[in-house]
Amino acid sequence: MIINHKEKASALLKADAEKILKLIKVQMDNLTMPQCPLYEEVLDTQMFGLSKEIDFAIRLGLVEESVGKKILDELEKELSVLHEASIRK
Repeated sequence: MIINHKEKASALLKADAEKILKLIKVQMDNLTMPQCPLYEEVLDTQMFGLSKEIDFAIRLGLVEESVGKKILDELEKELSVLHEASIRK
Protein backbone atom coordinates (compact mmCIF):
# COMPACT_ATOMS: atom_id res chain seq x y z
CA MET A 1 0.00 0.00 0.00
CA ILE A 2 2.86 2.42 0.76
CA ILE A 3 4.38 1.75 -2.66
CA ASN A 4 1.02 2.58 -4.24
CA HIS A 5 0.95 5.93 -2.39
CA LYS A 6 4.50 6.67 -3.54
CA GLU A 7 3.63 5.91 -7.15
CA LYS A 8 0.50 8.03 -6.91
CA ALA A 9 2.39 10.94 -5.33
CA SER A 10 5.00 10.83 -8.08
CA ALA A 11 2.32 10.68 -10.78
CA LEU A 12 0.44 13.61 -9.27
CA LEU A 13 3.57 15.74 -9.08
CA LYS A 14 4.42 14.93 -12.70
CA ALA A 15 0.85 15.82 -13.70
CA ASP A 16 1.14 19.15 -11.89
CA ALA A 17 4.41 19.84 -13.71
CA GLU A 18 2.67 19.08 -17.01
CA LYS A 19 -0.17 21.47 -16.10
CA ILE A 20 2.37 24.23 -15.51
CA LEU A 21 3.96 23.56 -18.88
CA LYS A 22 0.57 23.68 -20.62
CA LEU A 23 -0.39 26.87 -18.78
CA ILE A 24 2.80 28.57 -19.86
CA LYS A 25 2.36 27.35 -23.46
CA VAL A 26 -1.13 28.82 -23.60
CA GLN A 27 0.03 32.06 -22.03
CA MET A 28 2.93 32.38 -24.48
CA ASP A 29 0.77 31.50 -27.49
CA ASN A 30 -2.18 33.72 -26.68
CA LEU A 31 -1.59 36.27 -24.00
CA THR A 32 1.85 37.56 -23.23
CA MET A 33 5.48 37.44 -24.20
CA PRO A 34 8.18 35.94 -21.96
CA GLN A 35 9.46 39.42 -21.12
CA CYS A 36 6.08 40.41 -19.67
CA PRO A 37 5.93 40.74 -15.87
CA LEU A 38 2.64 38.83 -15.86
CA TYR A 39 4.30 35.85 -17.57
CA GLU A 40 7.16 35.92 -15.07
CA GLU A 41 4.74 36.23 -12.14
CA VAL A 42 2.69 33.22 -13.25
CA LEU A 43 5.79 31.14 -13.92
CA ASP A 44 7.43 32.04 -10.60
CA THR A 45 4.23 31.39 -8.64
CA GLN A 46 3.57 28.05 -10.32
CA MET A 47 7.16 26.85 -9.94
CA PHE A 48 7.22 27.90 -6.29
CA GLY A 49 3.97 26.02 -5.64
CA LEU A 50 5.25 22.89 -7.32
CA SER A 51 8.52 23.01 -5.40
CA LYS A 52 6.55 23.26 -2.14
CA GLU A 53 4.39 20.28 -3.16
CA ILE A 54 7.53 18.29 -3.88
CA ASP A 55 9.13 19.32 -0.58
CA PHE A 56 6.00 18.20 1.26
CA ALA A 57 5.93 14.84 -0.54
CA ILE A 58 9.62 14.33 0.25
CA ARG A 59 9.08 15.12 3.94
CA LEU A 60 6.22 12.59 4.03
CA GLY A 61 8.50 9.99 2.51
CA LEU A 62 6.28 9.62 -0.55
CA VAL A 63 8.87 10.83 -3.04
CA GLU A 64 12.64 10.50 -3.00
CA GLU A 65 14.51 13.78 -3.13
CA SER A 66 16.16 12.73 -6.39
CA VAL A 67 12.74 12.12 -7.99
CA GLY A 68 11.50 15.54 -6.91
CA LYS A 69 14.62 17.20 -8.25
CA LYS A 70 14.24 15.34 -11.53
CA ILE A 71 10.64 16.54 -11.92
CA LEU A 72 11.69 20.15 -11.40
CA ASP A 73 14.76 19.82 -13.62
CA GLU A 74 12.76 18.31 -16.49
CA LEU A 75 10.12 21.03 -16.24
CA GLU A 76 12.76 23.76 -16.21
CA LYS A 77 14.40 22.25 -19.31
CA GLU A 78 11.07 22.07 -21.15
CA LEU A 79 10.22 25.64 -20.18
CA SER A 80 13.64 26.79 -21.35
CA VAL A 81 13.11 25.16 -24.76
CA LEU A 82 9.66 26.74 -24.97
CA HIS A 83 11.07 30.14 -24.03
CA GLU A 84 13.82 29.88 -26.66
CA ALA A 85 11.28 28.90 -29.32
CA SER A 86 9.08 31.88 -28.49
CA ILE A 87 12.00 34.27 -28.74
CA ARG A 88 12.83 32.98 -32.21
CA LYS A 89 9.28 33.71 -33.46
